[in-house]
Amino acid sequence: MKKLKKRIAFATGALVLGLAAVWTAGGALSASVNHPLPSPPASLNAQAVQFDGVSGWYAPAIGQQCVLLLHGVRSDRTSMIRRALFLQESGYSSLLIDLQAHGETPGEHITFGYRESDNVRSAVAYLRTQRQCAKVAIIGVSLGGAASLLGQSPAPADAYVLEAVYPNIEQAVSNRLSMRLGALGEWLTPLLTAQIPLRLGVSLDELKPEEAIKRVRAPVLIIAGTEDEHTTLPESKRLFANAPEPKSLWLAVGAHHQDFYDFSAQEYEERITRFLRTSLEH
Repeated sequence: MKKLKKRIAFATGALVLGLAAVWTAGGALSASVNHPLPSPPASLNAQAVQFDGVSGWYAPAIGQQCVLLLHGVRSDRTSMIRRALFLQESGYSSLLIDLQAHGETPGEHITFGYRESDNVRSAVAYLRTQRQCAKVAIIGVSLGGAASLLGQSPAPADAYVLEAVYPNIEQAVSNRLSMRLGALGEWLTPLLTAQIPLRLGVSLDELKPEEAIKRVRAPVLIIAGTEDEHTTLPESKRLFANAPEPKSLWLAVGAHHQDFYDFSAQEYEERITRFLRTSLEH
C-alpha cells in the first residue's frame, strides 16, 4: 500500500509539473516581443509614422500604388526593408509597420493574427486617406499574411501576397511541436491550443486563415516553400484551393519556412512585380 501511495504521489507530482511546464510554454509563445528599433537606412528615405497606436515607416515613391508590408511572428518592420527598397525602385510606395506586441507597437500578447488584423485594417485606411493611395496591395509574411485575412473580414486591399501562411492554429502548433518532439508533439498540441481562448480571449475558430481567405475579393498570390515543415505544402495548397479567383501559386522549390526574398531574390522580384502590375495597374 505504501508503494502504491508513493507511485500515485509521484505520478500526481509529475502530472502537475508537466501541466505547469505546458502552461509556461504557452505563455512564452504568446508573450509580446516589444523592443526599440534603429532608424531606417537613409537609402529608403522613410518617414516615421504613427496611427491608431501602430508604429511604422512610410517609404514614398512616384505613383499612386502602395504596398503594405507585414512581418512574421517575433519579428518587426526591419525585416521588410529589402522588400521596401525593391518596391521603391519599381515605383511603389510602401508602409512598413510593427504588428501589435511586436517592435514598437504595444500589445500584451501575440494573438497569431487576430488582434493584429486591426493593425492591418488601420494601415490600409491610413494609406488610402493620409497618403492618397489609389490602390493598396499587401505583402504578408506568415503572421503578417494571417493578419491580413483574419478578424471580422479580410483587410480591404486590392491585392494580396501571402507568404507561408498557416492554415489553422491547431495545425500550426501541431507541426511545430512534432518537428521538435515527434509523436509527443501531437499529444501536447491540445494542451497548448486549449490555452488560447483562456489567455487571449480568441477562439480557435477565429484563427483559421484557410476559412477566412474564402472572403477575399481581390487577386491573391500565395507563396509556399516545398520543404516547409512549419506550413506544409499540402496545407499551402489547401489555402490556395480555398482562395477565390483570380489567384496564383508560386512553389519555391527547395525553400523551407524562410524569407523567400533571401531564398531567391531575382525570382521573387520578378514574380512580385508581375503580380502587382497585373493586379493594380489596370
